[in-house]
Amino acid sequence: MDTGSMRVKAGGSLPTGPTALAALVAAVLLGLAAVAFVVADRGAATDAPLSGGAASGHYTAPRELGDKAAEAMRTVVREGGSRAPGAPADRAARTASPPPSDPLEAAPAEPSPAVGPLFYTGQGEPGHGCTASVVHSPRGDLVITAAHCVYQGGFRTDLAFVPGYRDGEAPYGVWVPTSVDISPEWAEDRDPDHDVAFLRVRRAGDGTPVEKVTGAERIRFSPDPDRPTRVIGYPVGDERPLACQNSTERFGRTQLRFPCEGLPNGTSGGPFLTDVDPATGLGTLTGVLGGHDEGGDERNSYSAYFGDHVAKLYARAAGTRA
Repeated sequence: MDTGSMRVKAGGSLPTGPTALAALVAAVLLGLAAVAFVVADRGAATDAPLSGGAASGHYTAPRELGDKAAEAMRTVVREGGSRAPGAPADRAARTASPPPSDPLEAAPAEPSPAVGPLFYTGQGEPGHGCTASVVHSPRGDLVITAAHCVYQGGFRTDLAFVPGYRDGEAPYGVWVPTSVDISPEWAEDRDPDHDVAFLRVRRAGDGTPVEKVTGAERIRFSPDPDRPTRVIGYPVGDERPLACQNSTERFGRTQLRFPCEGLPNGTSGGPFLTDVDPATGLGTLTGVLGGHDEGGDERNSYSAYFGDHVAKLYARAAGTRA
C-alpha cells in the first residue's frame, strides 16, 4: 500500500520548511492509519490492555480482571435465564448434508447456543470483535477461538464471552477466562498454521461449567477436508450472527479454505461445523476462522488445519493427555 511517504537517502537529511514538515507529518499519520487498518483486519482491536507475553503460550487470568470484565458487560447486555439446548434430532436429520448457501454468501442466522461473540471490555464501552464457541472437554469449561483474537504481543486481559447472544441479550450469561492457551509458534511469529486458542471460562458467582448450560461442539482432529460445513460468526457491531454453508477444501497442506462471501471483521474465531444437529445447533468442529491472512478476504475464509499440533494444544488447555 502506497502511503505517500517520503524517502531519504542514507546519509542525507530530511527536507525542511513548513510545507515539507506538514507533508512529512501527514505521511506519517497516513502510514500509521494504514498499518492499524491492516493489523485490525478480520480480528480484534489493537490498542488493548495486554499482559506480558509468555513463551510457553499459557496465561492464567487474574480473578479480579475477570470480575471487572463481567461487571463492565452488565452495561451492554441483559442476562436472561439459561435456555437448555433442544432435544437432539434423529440420526437421519443429524447426518443429512445441508446444501451450499444459494447465493454463496453469508446471511443472517439464528444464534447457536454454544457460539457467541467475544467482547473486549477494556477500551471504553464493551464491544465484540471476534467469535468463539464452546467445545467438549472433561471439565466442561473450554472455549475455542482464533489466536489472533486473544494474543497481540501479549494476552488480552479484558475478554468476555457471550454464547447465544442476540439483540443485547445474554441468555446463557457472561463468561470470562480463567486461562488462555495458544501455541508458542503463534506467540513468537504469528504462524498462521497455529492461529488457534483455547480459553477455560467461568461465570461470575457461579461454578456451573459452561458446557452444562449451552451444550458443546465436538472437536475433530485430522478432519477430512472436503466436508459440507457451516461457518457462523458475529460481525463487529452486529446483534445477530451470520452463517454460510459450503464444503471446505484443502489450501496447501496446513490450511482449510471455505469459499463464501460476506464474512467480515468480527467473524474471526467462528467455528467450522459439520454434522450440525438442526434441533440443537450443535455439531462437530473442524476449524476456526483464522489462519491464512488471519481469516481471509471477501470471497474466502480459512482455518489452520487441525492436525496433531492442535490436538496437543487442546490437551494442554483441557488438562488431559494428547
